Amino acid sequence: MKNLLLKKTFTLSLLASAIILLGSACKKSSNNPSTNQQTITTIVSNNANFSLLKTAVLKANLATTLNGTGPFTVFAPSDTAFAGSGITASVINSLTASQLNTLLLYHTIPANIPAANVPAGPNAKVITASGDSVFVTKNANGVFINGIPVTQADIMASNGVIHAIARVLIPPVGNIVQVAQSDTSFSYLVAAVLRASQGSVNVAAVLSGPGPFTVFAPTNAAFRAAGFATVNDINNADPATLTSILTYHVIGARVFSSDLTQGAQPTTLNSEKLTISLTGGATVKGNGNTVASNIIATNIMATNGVVHVIDRVLLP
Repeated sequence: MKNLLLKKTFTLSLLASAIILLGSACKKSSNNPSTNQQTITTIVSNNANFSLLKTAVLKANLATTLNGTGPFTVFAPSDTAFAGSGITASVINSLTASQLNTLLLYHTIPANIPAANVPAGPNAKVITASGDSVFVTKNANGVFINGIPVTQADIMASNGVIHAIARVLIPPVGNIVQVAQSDTSFSYLVAAVLRASQGSVNVAAVLSGPGPFTVFAPTNAAFRAAGFATVNDINNADPATLTSILTYHVIGARVFSSDLTQGAQPTTLNSEKLTISLTGGATVKGNGNTVASNIIATNIMATNGVVHVIDRVLLP
């Protein structure tokens, strides 16, 4: 639950700003011989921008591992990235060594992958040292992992390479339904999925399936604004109506915030189209909406896709 709330601090508007800077940032490499002869642990320990990462590495008992022969590729959150993800020193200290170990290994690839060798993708699947999957993309805007931009590529070490990233990568807690169930701000959405599943389409089974899916997930406040004052109102709604609405929030592909483009009109599971706008902030609009929904948090990982949080229910 804590991890999901932390993820919601990363909005697409911040990402848009990061992308503007990314073109030059990702071209910068740290080929300084003094760092090339240092291990990943040494570089992280000596870089003031990685002080929180250093704290996490030490508590996770990974200093010796990342000081070893490797090779490793580490997608390293800077102190700014930790802060932007809502993870402070006190949060790190509150986590167990095991929790931090899992988190940091999710940032680590057991291979040497400089930026030039990152798969173009889009969203090429790579297995991390934790055994989980991450998805990398290299395009004209730079390098991205789980939709999060690399802010400085190719900090070369004697046992691999470090790529600094703009946010902390949070491992998925389960499939899309389980992600929604683990966060109380989606309790209306969960109720809608369960009620819809009482009709001819088992929406819960679909969203628990292999996917991949991208879900624009309305908050509880979004459902209330759409006329569902309470969960009881959802429970009394027509399952077919809810199915039509819910499947309009789902794209049958893994689409990170870095994949969204101005004016895009992706097709949803109910064969209708949404309209994406990145002008003045990221929004998504349904055909039946007079006002577009703001995309207020992005790139929440699920084992079968990705979730973006929105502040209005989308209407077909």
